Amino acid sequence: MSNQLRTSPLKRIRFAPVALLAGIFAAVLLSLSLTGTLSGFAASITNSSNTAASGTLIMQEQNANASVTCLSTDGGSVSTNSATCSTINKFGGSTTMTPGTKVDTPITIKNTGTSAASTFTLTPGSTCTQTANGPSNGTATDLCSKMNLVITSGSTTVFSGTLASFKGGAAISLPTAPAAGASVPFNFAVTLDSSAGNTYQGLAASVPMTWTFTA
Repeated sequence: MSNQLRTSPLKRIRFAPVALLAGIFAAVLLSLSLTGTLSGFAASITNSSNTAASGTLIMQEQNANASVTCLSTDGGSVSTNSATCSTINKFGGSTTMTPGTKVDTPITIKNTGTSAASTFTLTPGSTCTQTANGPSNGTATDLCSKMNLVITSGSTTVFSGTLASFKGGAAISLPTAPAAGASVPFNFAVTLDSSAGNTYQGLAASVPMTWTFTA
C-alpha cells in the first residue's frame, strides 16, 4: 500500500478532538437559534380588563306638572319592563263635555335608562269602549265616532281622527326615539264633535294605548 494513502495515528488523534469540538459548537448555535435566547430585546402587552355589559331601556311617563309618574318597571322589575299606568288619563277624564268642547292633556315620555332607543311607537288598543256616564244616559251607540282626537309632539301631528278610527290601528312610529335621559313631549286634544245631539249625553268612550321603546 502506498505511503501517500496512509494517515498517521498521531494525525488522527489530533484531528478527532477538533472535529468533536466543532460539532458541539454547531449544535449549541443551532439550539440557541431555535429557542431565541440570543434575542436581546422583547416587548409584550397583556389586556387584563376585557368586559362587556348590557345597558338599560326604561320608559317613564309623567303628567304636565310631574305630580304623577309611571315607569315601565312598575310591573315588577326591569326583567319584565312592562307596566300598566291607569293614573294618567290621555283623554283628560272630563265628565262634563258638551259639543265642541276640547280637552287638552299634555304628557311627557322619557327614556330613563342608559341605552338610547332606536325606535319609539304608540300602538292603539283594539277596541273603543262606550259606557254610561252617570244616571242619565243617551241612546246613541257610536260615541267613539263623535269623539275627535289629535295627538301632537311639538309641531308634529302624530294622529288626527276619531276614536273609532284610532282604535285597532297599526303601531304609529313616533318622530323621535329618545336617547338615554331624553324626553319627548306629547299633547292629546279630545273634542266632542259639534254635531253630537241629545242622544250622546251621559256617555263615555275609552281606548287603551301602548307606548314602546326598542333598542
